[in-house]
Amino acid sequence: MNIVIAGGGTGGHVFPALAIAGGMKKVIENPEIIFAGTAKGLEARIIPKAGYDIRFIRSEGLVGKNVLSAFQSLLKIPLSLKDSRRILKEIKPDIVLGVGGYSSGPIVLCAKMMGIPAIIHEQNSVPGFANKVLGKFVDTVAVTYHESIRFFPQDRTYLTGNPVREEILKGDRERGCRNFSLDKDRFTIFVFGGSSGAGSINNAVGEALVYLEPLRGKIQFLHQTGEKDFNPVKETYRLRGFKGSVIPFAYEMADAYAVADLIISRAGATTLAELTACGKAAILVPYPYAAGNHQEANARKLWDMGAAQMLLDRDLNGKTLSDLIKYMIEDPDAIGEMERASKSIGSCDATGKIIELIIGLLKKTGHRAQDTEHRHEMNRKIN
Repeated sequence: MNIVIAGGGTGGHVFPALAIAGGMKKVIENPEIIFAGTAKGLEARIIPKAGYDIRFIRSEGLVGKNVLSAFQSLLKIPLSLKDSRRILKEIKPDIVLGVGGYSSGPIVLCAKMMGIPAIIHEQNSVPGFANKVLGKFVDTVAVTYHESIRFFPQDRTYLTGNPVREEILKGDRERGCRNFSLDKDRFTIFVFGGSSGAGSINNAVGEALVYLEPLRGKIQFLHQTGEKDFNPVKETYRLRGFKGSVIPFAYEMADAYAVADLIISRAGATTLAELTACGKAAILVPYPYAAGNHQEANARKLWDMGAAQMLLDRDLNGKTLSDLIKYMIEDPDAIGEMERASKSIGSCDATGKIIELIIGLLKKTGHRAQDTEHRHEMNRKIN
């Protein structure tokens, strides 16, 4: 059976897609899973590293661009549709799954035009532009949050949660400390702003080191900066004399979570799904320009439930961040309570629910490769 998974751009789209692909390999006999994305997106690096084939289309986003850039992106739409049709004709997939991002749009739209069953998954509480449009045409819509259902046709929209890669739950603190050159006895703060880093978080952490000077001998940082800020952030740690392992991108995220006593991050849906699945205490700094301000909505949910602290980007600076860090370090009970709250709302069954929808759609459209035994065993294997 051939399956195309389309989308990407950021880790928020790529990593749930990998979780679904991994789950499908467990419950469908010999699936041929092929990804489709752009050569500029994170998927171009991550998908081959995960062992999957990927095909590229010429596509660019429209949202958040100036007039000239948006016009140039519009000119690429015919090319993206041409590329998508070529890929689908070559692969002849039994089903197409769109996971969001501008590269998912052309592939999923072409699939429906060619009569291929299609399903999309929306990670955020406020859907992105591509999924809002695609939701009108696809056979099935899976959403992470209940609030998202109102944006899609009620009769074919299902609440599933956000898939988490199985390996995220298999991190090892000692191995992580070795690989990231960290001291296993120090309080460890893992900082990341998403797959490309976050300049405001990077700057605030650098400023916070001044206020954290009394704790210099007790704490250490694992800091994913993104490529742009890697060298200046690394130099900041050196000048301030803090122990920190600075990396442009964390490929071993499971171990990164495992070494962390406290996490400072953005509040994308995939990040929060992983944090709560691992039961980690966090200071969340929502990205202020996310569509529909969905990251703040995501973060407030965890904050209201006692599963995280929240610091808005406009209030983020070295002093405000260091005050929160010191509060967390000086009150171990606060971290313990936050970890328990986080773990209590974490979900590990989203992958199984989405695969149930995929198999159900295949059955509905008459795909003869439906395997009853695999269907019955699916939830046990995935969960």
